Amino acid sequence: MSRARQPPLVTGISPNEGAPWTKVTIRGENLGTGPNDLIGLSICGHNCLLTAEWMSASKIVCRVGPAKDDKGEIIVTTRSGGQGTSTVSFKLLKPERIGILDQSAVWLDELNYYDMRTDRNKGISPLSLRPANPLGIEIDKGNVPLKDLENMFPSMSGDFTSENFSATWYLIENHSSTSFEQLRAAVVNLKKQASKKNEGSLAYVKGGLSTFFEAQDALAAIHQKLESDGTEKVEGSMTQRLENVLNRASETADTLFQEVLGRKDKADSTRNALNVLQRFKFLFNLPLNIERNIQKGDYDVVINDYEKAKSLFGNTEVPVFKKVYSEVETRIEALRKLLLDKLLETPSTLHDQKRYIRYLSDLHAPGDPAWQCIVAQHKWILQLMQNCKEDLIKEQKGTHTLGGVSLELDRSSALNRISLSAPVKRGGSFQTPKDDSWHYKSPQQVRFVEKLSDVVISQLPNFWKLWISYVNGSLFSETGEKSGQVEKLKKNARQRQNDFKGMIEEVTRRLVQLVRGALLPSSLTEQQLRQYGGWDTKTPLSGAWLTQVIHTVRLSHEALSALEIPNDLLQVIQDLLQDLRVHCLLTTLQHTEEDVKRLAEKEDWVVDNEGITSLVYVLCFYYILSGLFHSKNLKIKNLRINGVCFSRPSLSSEQRLLIILSNCQYLERHTFLSLAEHLEKNGFTTAEKIIRVSIEALRQLDEYLFETYIEKKSDPIVGSLEPGIYAGYFDWKDCLPPTGVRSYLKEALVSIISVHAEVFTVSKELVSRVLSKIIEAIAEEMSRLMQCVSSFSKNGALQVQVIGTWKTRRSFVYVKHLESFSGCPMHPKANNPIL
Repeated sequence: MSRARQPPLVTGISPNEGAPWTKVTIRGENLGTGPNDLIGLSICGHNCLLTAEWMSASKIVCRVGPAKDDKGEIIVTTRSGGQGTSTVSFKLLKPERIGILDQSAVWLDELNYYDMRTDRNKGISPLSLRPANPLGIEIDKGNVPLKDLENMFPSMSGDFTSENFSATWYLIENHSSTSFEQLRAAVVNLKKQASKKNEGSLAYVKGGLSTFFEAQDALAAIHQKLESDGTEKVEGSMTQRLENVLNRASETADTLFQEVLGRKDKADSTRNALNVLQRFKFLFNLPLNIERNIQKGDYDVVINDYEKAKSLFGNTEVPVFKKVYSEVETRIEALRKLLLDKLLETPSTLHDQKRYIRYLSDLHAPGDPAWQCIVAQHKWILQLMQNCKEDLIKEQKGTHTLGGVSLELDRSSALNRISLSAPVKRGGSFQTPKDDSWHYKSPQQVRFVEKLSDVVISQLPNFWKLWISYVNGSLFSETGEKSGQVEKLKKNARQRQNDFKGMIEEVTRRLVQLVRGALLPSSLTEQQLRQYGGWDTKTPLSGAWLTQVIHTVRLSHEALSALEIPNDLLQVIQDLLQDLRVHCLLTTLQHTEEDVKRLAEKEDWVVDNEGITSLVYVLCFYYILSGLFHSKNLKIKNLRINGVCFSRPSLSSEQRLLIILSNCQYLERHTFLSLAEHLEKNGFTTAEKIIRVSIEALRQLDEYLFETYIEKKSDPIVGSLEPGIYAGYFDWKDCLPPTGVRSYLKEALVSIISVHAEVFTVSKELVSRVLSKIIEAIAEEMSRLMQCVSSFSKNGALQVQVIGTWKTRRSFVYVKHLESFSGCPMHPKANNPIL
């Protein structure tokens, strides 16, 4: 803030005396910093600001007005220093009345001249005429507005020279604070003036009484002669001759004074014109000054000059002033149009918009320029968003040349600045790649979302701030506040709140629909898709690109939320973020599922100490995904994949099945439980459901694979029992006493031992489950075979009993031996009574 200047000080005036309208030069200190800083100048109590010309801080030139005081100080008032003082004074000389033929040593600015022929005053101009004080007392101007007086006294005037003069108006206007005693003194003055006038006329008559009598006698003789003559205007009559004599006398008199009077009238006209031009040169030069200042861009100066001219000449009835003022209004109207065009021009800064709105407010522009600017900015933002989509679609189709610059996100873009300065939230923020060619490698939809978000982030904040300034009235200047214009515009703003809310909703809705058209076309109707779609979606975006898109949209939402825009206007963006997250998750899981399926090709089938391979991790993620997608044909797909992909020649299909079963068992007992804990720990609300569905799918696969393995291993053993029993035409009705174990039983035991060895090599935890199922199958087959025999001989029955007892004991002991060796409980289904 600059330090306040010292008050003005007048130290000299040249000349120091003179008649009204004398041109003087005032000198002093701190007389202002410029023409606009000078706000007051009085000499002898008369306001001389209208004729003042500020030359410098130490010099001012003006003309002295018809002040009421004969001698007084020179007071200068400035904005920067306030009201000043004076060390000198000016003496006002009363103008002398000089006849039209009187000689004068100086050129006089004649306010009034004395007509010797008519013995009366003749004013030269209504602007220069200043009537005297008729009451002879001090005039005390009141504070009653002129408009109130006009309403109180319609068709009347306070000018005592007017035909419609109202004494009450005159007293209220000039003597509203005058005391009653002073008014009584004024009545005495009026009576004295009237008596002097009467006495002067009577003395004049008394002094020329003989002349009057002679004139009376002459007129009576003429009248008598005319009556005796009996003629009036007959040619050659006395009346006609007398008229001719009088006309010649008049013509002779006019000839004597016509040249002098003509020169005098011409000089008066010239002086009057020069006086008017000099006195009102501010108005006459104003049109040209307005044009020059407009070209220089000094709109503040133009507005100040216009306000000054409007206050002085806005209601003038003088034709020449009205003509010049109409020219000023024409220039101002052109300025209003120019400023309005600049205001609606796009792009433009918020500072320029506020400046132009303030100018138009000071110029009393019709309508509401601020609202017009808001509407234009809204249309421009929507057009930018639409152009962004059309340009990238053209580029995608190969019909638009970018030149490597037009759609590239600049390092100084609004989105990039927010991305670099945004705090890490919900897992971190996206960092702009260091490789400048990164944007050329990114998909068009990703670049479109970034460009669209940059448009919204860079334009919508200024749009919102312009509205806030419009609502609180900060767009308008002090001039508008004084005239009541601000309150009117604030009222308009309150009435247009719903309209502006609709604009913000349209921008956010357009942002959301354009993003949906590029990334979520299935969420739009056919009509919306024709307007906001048009993208090539043959190659869907990966989860990584969708994650970046979500980050970009989230940055846009956070930037708009920081402007304190109501949440209900931003709800559509939050809904879009939710849909994008779901779409990103589904896409990521689908791609991950495909990747996991392909990982099976890299299985090495190397079993570790726990009986699992690297395939267990593949199955883990795969079944988690299957739990999310609720796959009903999971086991069929897995079998097909396993049958096609797992083709290591050194392993049989049964061994691969065992390895997969071991992996499934490990997944169910260990991995899924650990995953459930981690999901719950990280706030995954549907973890329990996912694990449950995944375990169900895993058990289905395990059961199917187990049945397949049991079938592959039990079928050869079971199938060899019947041929082994009846080998050599064996007959239960005619058989020898049993003396030992037959070969088919030995082969069955060897096969069981082989299965045990194979299972134990992979996973000892599967031994009891597998062997129990195989022994159960053998026992069921033996039971079936025995039931098919119609009758037994004594030896046959004994053999069946021995086989049953031996087989039961051997199987029971063998199973118990396996349980103690493996440390696993026997499978519940192994306790079959038939054994």
